[in-house]
Amino acid sequence: PNTSFGKSLYPPFICFLNIFQFMLFSNLFVHLSLLQANQAPGTLGARQSHRLMSMVANFCATRIFGSLSHPSNLLVGPVSCLGEHQSILSAAHASVQQKGYAKEQSRWSNYFRTFTFIRARDSIQVGRTLCVEGPPAKHFIWSDTKRPHICILGGGFGGLYTALRLESLVWPPDKQPQVLLIDQSDRFVFKPLLYELLSREVDPWEIAPLFTDLFLNTSIKFLKDKVTTVSPRDGFNKKSTNMAVGKAGGTVLLESGCQIDYDWLVLALGSEAKTDIVPGAAEYAFPFSTLEDALEVDRQLRILERERFGLVQFPIHIVVVGSGYCGAELAATLAERLGDHGKVVVVDVGPDICSTALAGNREAANKVLSSRNVELKLGYIVTGVRKLPFDNDNPMENSVPHPFVLDLRPASKSHKWSGHHTSTLKADLILWTVGSRPCLPFLQPYQGSQYFPINGRGQTETDETLRVKGHPQIFAIGDSASLRDSSGRLLPTTAQVALQQADYAGWNLWAAINNRPLLPFRYQNLGEMMTLGRNDAAVTLSFIDSLTLEGPLGHTARKLAYLRYLPTNEHRAKVALSWLTKSAIETVATLQDKVMQFAISSSNSFFKAL
Repeated sequence: PNTSFGKSLYPPFICFLNIFQFMLFSNLFVHLSLLQANQAPGTLGARQSHRLMSMVANFCATRIFGSLSHPSNLLVGPVSCLGEHQSILSAAHASVQQKGYAKEQSRWSNYFRTFTFIRARDSIQVGRTLCVEGPPAKHFIWSDTKRPHICILGGGFGGLYTALRLESLVWPPDKQPQVLLIDQSDRFVFKPLLYELLSREVDPWEIAPLFTDLFLNTSIKFLKDKVTTVSPRDGFNKKSTNMAVGKAGGTVLLESGCQIDYDWLVLALGSEAKTDIVPGAAEYAFPFSTLEDALEVDRQLRILERERFGLVQFPIHIVVVGSGYCGAELAATLAERLGDHGKVVVVDVGPDICSTALAGNREAANKVLSSRNVELKLGYIVTGVRKLPFDNDNPMENSVPHPFVLDLRPASKSHKWSGHHTSTLKADLILWTVGSRPCLPFLQPYQGSQYFPINGRGQTETDETLRVKGHPQIFAIGDSASLRDSSGRLLPTTAQVALQQADYAGWNLWAAINNRPLLPFRYQNLGEMMTLGRNDAAVTLSFIDSLTLEGPLGHTARKLAYLRYLPTNEHRAKVALSWLTKSAIETVATLQDKVMQFAISSSNSFFKAL
């Protein structure tokens, strides 16, 4: 193969040998599969045939697929099995992933074939051959193979602040970890300040800095991509009750095809809005949970404000579905922005707004919403969202505003008995703030490992040290993790919880790598804050009973608290300078307006006196 003639014949020759090996080993594999199908699950013959099948599959995949293409291109179909028999080809897949085959042949071999075995009860059915086209997947190369590799999935409060916590700790020279943060967005979003985008109090760069800017003076690496699959190699061994913690924790597969081998993994992917629970909501309602959502809502508002400018008879109708913290803050902010040019309606199934909030915040929100004429339709369920059809016979009617309709029905029978019946609401803009689902990647367990334990809300269950149960090298924090407080209640999915968990996760990673005892997580509720518009907010401290800061004082306290928790000192200083500049400009403008008003009133009084 070193000669020019040999190089031209080498790929076809290897391909011929691989086809020959494929015919032999696939025949043996099928016979072993049929042999296992005739054995009772759990018997000696079944266990022996299962181990032999795994060995043959491992050798076959390594020799055949490894030389045909890059190992990460190997696509093994699902294996349906009974009892303890799981993923017969998972060992082959993992073995091929660990070895770097076909570096020089990957340029000519973009097509490869694999087969899928589907086992159903007493028989094995051979699936159709799959053909995958595309360039070979690439592996992420760590700069130092000896130091620990920590992969953090998600760049929200949990993921980002875990990375920054790891950077701030003091490490031994040989155990200083390499940290890689992966997120599908290139910006970190400080979500509690998204409402200030609608009130135009902040600029997008202030609450959504780039990860590359935040990591500029650190050793943290950032990769913009979407996580698709996690293949952990840690976990409980089937033959032992002890958890085996090895060097390699597992592999992460990204949407771009990149594969990342990690030693330690942090799941912090957060959650996403769940708008598909009601027909039509996904098509006609706007969620409010990301920077893109906030910018889109602001764009829709500017379009409506421009179209209805001067049309007093057609005010803007906005319906906010959900009266939790997000719904109440949105309603208060939008009602202040629209003023007399619009109407805001809040719909919720509960009997009161902010049912989980502290009493001081709930009372402040009720007071502000009432003063701004926000209509509360409580005790109603949204059964559907639809758009009014276009009337070709009467085109003038199509210019009438409020093109969307929400169908409502009472949430309880008592409402029906008291005269409440199904009704409808017309709206120009619908904002959806109820329902969310945790973002968890698809899991492909390695041989001997197990699946993530999931609770009823779709969150990963963790122990008190924030490690996923059964996976000692995987931590889960934020909205995707399930943990209870001292009273047994599930922790809320808030930024405060994620920030505290990030602090513990960073420390426990340090302790695990340095063979120190891990700390159990203890949540401390410091209080709750909510914005109610420009220069208006409510702040209730949990450690001081019956103390709630409202109005401008609460607004100032809230902004100072969030300024304290902005990431990195550099970004914090930039935002503080920007806010001080804006405040100074607003103060000067206010003084000018008062001076002008005083001058006008004085001149009018002077001329009247003459």
